[in-house]
Amino acid sequence: MNLAQYFEAAEGLGILATADAEGKPNAAIYAKPHVIDEETVALIMADRKSLANVRTNPCAYYLFKESGDGFKGKRLVLKRVREEQDKTLIESMRRKPQASSSFMRDGETRVLVYFNVVRIIPLIGGLSEP
Repeated sequence: MNLAQYFEAAEGLGILATADAEGKPNAAIYAKPHVIDEETVALIMADRKSLANVRTNPCAYYLFKESGDGFKGKRLVLKRVREEQDKTLIESMRRKPQASSSFMRDGETRVLVYFNVVRIIPLIGGLSEP
């Protein structure tokens, strides 16, 4: 099963872990990534700490725990490659375009951030990142 099929079928909780230029960590709950191709995913990000972090330190981890019993899921080792602020594009990519996002504050900027998928690791076990 490829990455697009996996995230289309899977239900669960996603967490994006980032660190700033000095290494101070941050973690935030995120929706499933938009799979552009097997080497690229994108996240719609609010202009907050996680976005500031990947702008100064492009390395990030996306952890996805599938719903249900046990510990099934994936960890994606990511590296930021670019971003878009095209409101029309971002709105077209939203999974629930008509629903208001509870995590967004009024007037808050959304940015579409593209990441290179460096490695895919099972949620439990697997190779650790050097």
